[in-house]
Amino acid sequence: MSYAALHKAFEEIGRLAHAQAILAWDEAVMMPVGGGAARAEALATLAGIAHRRVADERIGEWAEAALAKGDLDEWRQANVREMLRAWRRARALPESLVVESSRANALSEQAWRVARPANDWNAVAKPLAKVLELTRSKAQALAEALQLDAYDALLDGYEAGLRCAFVTPLFERLKAALPNIIDRAIGAQRPALPLPGPVAIPRQEALARRLMERVGFDFERGRLDVTHHPFCGGDPDDVRVTTRYNADNFLEAMFAVLHETGHGMYEQGLPAAWRGQPVGRSGGMALHESQSLFMEQQVCRSPAFFDFAAPLVREAFGADAADARWAAANLHRAATRVERSRIRVEADEATYPLHVILRYELEQALIDGRLAVADIPDAWNAATQALLGFDLEGEHRDGCMQDVHWFGGLCGYFPTYTLGALAAAQLHRAAAAALPGLADAVRGGEFEALVGWLRHNVHSVGRLRDTSVIIEAATGEQLGADALLTHLDARYAGAAHV
Repeated sequence: MSYAALHKAFEEIGRLAHAQAILAWDEAVMMPVGGGAARAEALATLAGIAHRRVADERIGEWAEAALAKGDLDEWRQANVREMLRAWRRARALPESLVVESSRANALSEQAWRVARPANDWNAVAKPLAKVLELTRSKAQALAEALQLDAYDALLDGYEAGLRCAFVTPLFERLKAALPNIIDRAIGAQRPALPLPGPVAIPRQEALARRLMERVGFDFERGRLDVTHHPFCGGDPDDVRVTTRYNADNFLEAMFAVLHETGHGMYEQGLPAAWRGQPVGRSGGMALHESQSLFMEQQVCRSPAFFDFAAPLVREAFGADAADARWAAANLHRAATRVERSRIRVEADEATYPLHVILRYELEQALIDGRLAVADIPDAWNAATQALLGFDLEGEHRDGCMQDVHWFGGLCGYFPTYTLGALAAAQLHRAAAAALPGLADAVRGGEFEALVGWLRHNVHSVGRLRDTSVIIEAATGEQLGADALLTHLDARYAGAAHV
């Protein structure tokens, strides 16, 4: 009876999470501006109800009793493990803090959407200060309960077991190695012919949908919409992919869509038998980011993909096949140009980790109190100059206001992007070894075998195993920087890119 009670309780908790996800998607995509305050209250109320359910003292009692019986199979044992993990984290936090934090996050993110286009730092500084005050309180409460440092307690919420002791040495290695790769790549690359434009948004959307379908996204269980900052949300059987379009650079939206499609396909591939249960959810965010970056960077920025996609691009935009600007090789050069840029989501994959390292270092200082909200613009500018060579004095829109994450309370999330890139490189290398002729299959628009490999090795595993175990089982090695650095050097600094 103990396990049955747990299963039923988390089935209901999963439905609450589904409702929260769709309301959050609607807030970012469909909600009129005037609905912001009421939506913040609705989300806060749901957060409180869900927290109360997870923190229920009976969850711990039922879990201990279920494990003591010793008759659970592997999936049920893992399910109880994930239940206990959620329960312990929930028990560490007062419901009032969870509710207040949800409300503050929603209001801060709403303020950011208006303030960023206006470059108005003053309009978001106060809401952000409230969010970070509450985030510090949550981090401290979790740290005390779990016997962790405060920032590690936040990392652990996005990727179970993740610690600065693991992240920092990897990031230091990247900081040391990437500048040389970037310099050589910039010196070696041939400039692309300027791409024609502007390209009408409806044509871009039609192309995006077609590419999503071809690589394996199921539109019977998902959709594509427009928002301020691309994301993938919803539920495995109701996946919500979003993007933003730039009429003057169609590649931005095209790759944002392919990135989020990787997330969406992962969600759609999760084990159907465990829908709504913790073990049936996606793994940690490093693993989730590995799936988006696997699709966007490893597969879709390859020469083989552009051999496949270039005819579809020309057809969608009514372009002349004889025009060299629309040739596969030119599109590939445009999509793999290396340059130090201000904006993280527009960065090439060689410079992207530096954007993440910048945020990782700053948010540690924010959580431990070394950096005040008022000092974020100056600290951001100094870090940007040191890592990327840009002076962003006064240009907050392209600096500390460019990302939604901190304004929405997502502190501790950024490291998972680069850990995901490391994992994606390892996974792609393993997939290429397991699937002879992979590049030719991609060139021919045949993605079934590749998606099947991901389904077997990553998607269908859910949370049966931790991310580190999933990566090692699929690739034969622990997560590290070698595969990514080798990939970046070969793609961007080697003869193939010239």
